[in-house]
Amino acid sequence: MFDDFRTFDLTVTGDGETVGIHGVTGGEGPPVLLLHGFPQTHALWHRIGPELARTHTVVCPDLRGYGDSGRPAERDDHAGYSFRAMAADQVAVMAQLGFDEFAVIGHDRGARVTHRMTLDHPSAVTRAGVLDIMPTEHVYSHVDRRLATAYYHWFFYLQPSPLPERLIAGDPIAYLHSLLGGWGGKGLDIHPPQALAEYERAFADADIRHAMLEDYRAAVSVDLGLDAESARAGVRVSCPLLVLWGGAGVVGGGEEDPLDVWRPYAADPSLVSGRALDGAGHFLVDEQPDETLQEIRRFLDF
Repeated sequence: MFDDFRTFDLTVTGDGETVGIHGVTGGEGPPVLLLHGFPQTHALWHRIGPELARTHTVVCPDLRGYGDSGRPAERDDHAGYSFRAMAADQVAVMAQLGFDEFAVIGHDRGARVTHRMTLDHPSAVTRAGVLDIMPTEHVYSHVDRRLATAYYHWFFYLQPSPLPERLIAGDPIAYLHSLLGGWGGKGLDIHPPQALAEYERAFADADIRHAMLEDYRAAVSVDLGLDAESARAGVRVSCPLLVLWGGAGVVGGGEEDPLDVWRPYAADPSLVSGRALDGAGHFLVDEQPDETLQEIRRFLDF
């Protein structure tokens, strides 16, 4: 899926814990890091990554716990799967690849890692893009019936292990298909067969599924605490921030304008830009790859 890209497996220390990170990289030019979300892998970027590689050095890793990256041991506080740990992993990956400064674009959980990365590593991130998310703290503090219905999995996954794991294990691939087909709004066919096969391969592994759920458990515990600390300290996104969302999805379906929500999280609200991709659901990278690529290119080349 990534012609002319090379595979890498690097050992890094993210937030004090050593973990292996798997991914691919290709192209030449300014570096850009592309981060996937749940329940996907770096295969998400197989149509956008090679196109960006015509003008940029593109790095597409699996987040810790996902795909073929390492899975740290479970901890009572779930901090091993925090966005802080994931962000530190990827900054270390980029440093090993020779890049101390880079742009980063993330979708879903990868976008939440991107947000934390801008706060923890401001000198490393030159530009950041978050695709189809609201800030984690904002989501939890503004839960209503509409959001709780759409984001039911947030509250399901945070239940203590192994209850959610056992329930999903009853038919994991059918459950995966319900996620990939339902959130997009256009069915399972939006995911090309090669990418879908990679998601199925990973999701079939019970250890990977458990690690994915630990990500969600960390978000409602350690990550919310870190967000509160950053807010009290006045730490905000200091680089240009691109916000894209699916016009037919949950993020843009409420009364709030996502850009208005994100601006207070930036040190300079004028650096926040973006728009809805009309007709797209949550998986805008898959549903409208050309339009998503166009927006990312415009942002990176500004």
